[in-house]
Formats: sequence, structure tokens, C-alpha cells
Amino acid sequence: MADKTLDGDPGKLSGEWSRHVASVAPDETKFLQGPGPRGVEFWQAFKMFRELLYGFRKLHFVGPCVTVFGSARFDEQHRFYKLAREVGRLLARSGFTVMTGGGPGIMEAANRGAKDVGGRSLGCNIVLPREQKPNPYVDSWIDFKYFFVRKVMLVKYSYAFIVLPGGFGTLDELFEVATLIQTGKVQSFPVALMGTDYWRPLIDQLRLMVMEKTIDAADLDQLIISDNPGEVVSGITDIALKRFGLTYGPDIQPRWWLGEWFGRWWKKLMK
Repeated sequence: MADKTLDGDPGKLSGEWSRHVASVAPDETKFLQGPGPRGVEFWQAFKMFRELLYGFRKLHFVGPCVTVFGSARFDEQHRFYKLAREVGRLLARSGFTVMTGGGPGIMEAANRGAKDVGGRSLGCNIVLPREQKPNPYVDSWIDFKYFFVRKVMLVKYSYAFIVLPGGFGTLDELFEVATLIQTGKVQSFPVALMGTDYWRPLIDQLRLMVMEKTIDAADLDQLIISDNPGEVVSGITDIALKRFGLTYGPDIQPRWWLGEWFGRWWKKLMK
């Protein structure tokens, strides 16, 4: 059967396959499913660029952020939810905007903690087949269709990253940040792991990787590993101020002709 397939017309087979996929695939996933018509691929690239530009304009005025990653599956009675809420409070008191993926669980808890003390709280929500609604504790949120665009926004505006227990998505975000730091694509911003009993097998694996020289000891030393919210936030604030010279900078004025209405709205909110 394999030989018969290879003896056929590859172009024809590809075309049949493409038409079948197009009939069932969500629009935002088609670009990962092999080559398509050039016009369609150009339009997909344009939509990705438009989503990037939209995110840049929306987040231009939010101030220095710390991104909190973690599972959407913990309810408000869970110890990790309570831990994330306290982290959100302390980050807001330190002057940071708390940024999350905007969903429930750990994300909701961190945003909620920021709101508890009148801080700024922001969500970058991903549009999924099973709808994920933004949690009620964000001042504003942005919906993204593309995971990679969303991850760019969660990294681009942050001076630190706090990772609480989570699943595949949280691991993806953690190692995306770690890789960017390791390769020098972003500066050595602090990365904190909280929920040390949950992460212990992962930490053991990272130590094994150091022993096998697949990563350097400095890569592991980059991590702050602690369950003490005060220690984590104090360390992040100290590094941001001393190592990176974080300041709030000049008051950036929105430009109406760039569609920067969000900046003006944000300033009114914080008065």
C-alpha cells in the first residue's frame, strides 16, 4: 500500500489532503498543517502580524510587569491558589503590574491578589475550542488566537517570571523563558519556582542535566526556588532595581493616530 501511494501523483494527493483538512480545521490551526495556497498563507501571516501589533499597542502603557504562570485547575480553596494570591498582593505593593494568562486557577489568584491591594492586573487570554473566559479580577485583557503571539506578550513586558504548579502549558512557558535566557535572547531576568514539593522531580531532572552537561550549572542557578512569597518578591524587586536599573521612566503619552486609546483609559483607571 505504501508503494502505491508513492507511485501516485504527489501533487494530486497533497491537494486532496489539503481540501479535506481545510473543511475540518479551525482557521487559526491551518498554518501548522503543511503548505497551503500562497494567498492563504500570506493572509495567515498578515493575521499573525496584526495580532502582534494589537498586543504591542495594548500593552505599551502598562508599566513594568511580572508574569505569573500556573495551572487553570486549582480552586480558591487550594493551597497553591492561596499562595498565588499572596504573590499577587506583594507584587502589586512593590509597584509591578501583575500579568497572567487571564484564566482561572493560579492565573485568577495572582490577578485577584493584585486587585486586593488596588494594584494593576492584566490578562493575556488564549482563545480555545473550549472557551476560556477571562477571570473577573483583571483590569483589562487581550484575546489571542495564536499561542506563540500570546507567549511573546507574556515575556516581552516582564522583568521577572514566577512559575507555580501547572501542566503542559506551564512547563512550555517555563522552558520557553529558560531557553530565551540561556541563549541570550532576553536578559537574565529572575525566574522563580514556587510549590517546591510539586517541582522537586523537575529540579532533580535539571540537576541530572547539569551532571550530564546538557545544561550548565549557571542555568540552574538562574532559578529562585522558594515557597516564601516575601522572599521571592523581595528578590525579584531587588534584582530588577539593582541589576537592570528598573525605573518607571517618563510619562509616555498615547497617540490617537496610532489607535492608542488603551493608554488613555489605563491612566484614567489608575487615578
